[in-house]
Amino acid sequence: MTTTTGAAVLGLLRLRPWTTYELAKQVQRSLGWFWPRAERKLYDEPKRLVADGLATAEKEMIGARPRTVYAVTPAGRRAVKRWLDEVPEPPTLEFEGMVKVFFADAGTVEQLRTTLTRIADTSAERLADLEHKLAEHHDGTAAFPERRELNLLALRFQLDHERTFGEWARWALAETASWETPTG
Repeated sequence: MTTTTGAAVLGLLRLRPWTTYELAKQVQRSLGWFWPRAERKLYDEPKRLVADGLATAEKEMIGARPRTVYAVTPAGRRAVKRWLDEVPEPPTLEFEGMVKVFFADAGTVEQLRTTLTRIADTSAERLADLEHKLAEHHDGTAAFPERRELNLLALRFQLDHERTFGEWARWALAETASWETPTG
């Protein structure tokens, strides 16, 4: 049995061979929206998959620079298929802004409003990025067009998620507009 991160890396390796740098960038562009992982973890995971026989590592030279390209093995493909049968864990949320809101009574109402404004602004920025990705799927310039429908499912989830964050932050800003302290 592989971890979710391992299965995600194997899933990407099913699409094509990648270097760890390419894998990390692809995770940032795609999975990172809903499965964020530290870059160090993404550099270590392919090595673990090779050790488990789920991926291969081929050394190549690009000019004078060495690089390692990872590819999925048949056992890795089977591992992903088995993993798809497992019941997914409930979603978790890691949201530093909400932690700051939760403990806002340790500071000022201005700090609370600043946090809420940053949450709303970040949501707007992320929505713009996601809308750009959506446009790429509609104009045919997105990577992996054979996965278009699956990518659109994931994009719709993330768009709705970001809209909810922004709507909540704007509501909270309006709610706290007359507050004199962080507790109302």
